[in-house]
Amino acid sequence: MPDLTTPTGFKEWSFVCDALAQGRLSIILRKGGIHEGRGGFEWKHREFFLFPTWFHNQAEKLNWVPENTQRDFPPEEQRTTVDIDGCATLEQVWKVTDWDKVAALAPLHIWNEEIVKERFIYDDESCLHVALVRAYKLPQNWHFPYAKSYGGCRSWITLPEEGLPMAAAATPALSDEAFADVSAKLKAILG
Repeated sequence: MPDLTTPTGFKEWSFVCDALAQGRLSIILRKGGIHEGRGGFEWKHREFFLFPTWFHNQAEKLNWVPENTQRDFPPEEQRTTVDIDGCATLEQVWKVTDWDKVAALAPLHIWNEEIVKERFIYDDESCLHVALVRAYKLPQNWHFPYAKSYGGCRSWITLPEEGLPMAAAATPALSDEAFADVSAKLKAILG
């Protein structure tokens, strides 16, 4: 079970959050947001809520989308509410600089090759941060008002504390056996 003691949100595409909470995905590929400084992205927290972000063409950049892809996605500046249905625990992280290893991860994630390569070569250093995460489904969706402080191109945000009890009652998105299988496949590729 996740043991969130601070209400931290990890910003990720909405459909990726869906895939994690539904047990269809156990890895996150990350390069970094514009506001994360010269050092780029860092995994600053081991446990976090999955904070969904959206833009109109994210479905075109993924190999899997949830059934309800016709949801209304207002522009960030018009967003009034947040709906969170999952949280996660960071299990292991790799910084991968070998494109062949990144390409070998394709069966384990939902991003299409074009966006993965775009992230890999973005900025001065060709690399990706690959994280193995254990995702959990909250007992109910957590709804709260959207705040302007959640906006911007950064990965980590502070959320209201009222969600912490829901994280304590969350259930694993994958069985222990299925998660161990994904973990073994990932470690076989990345070492």
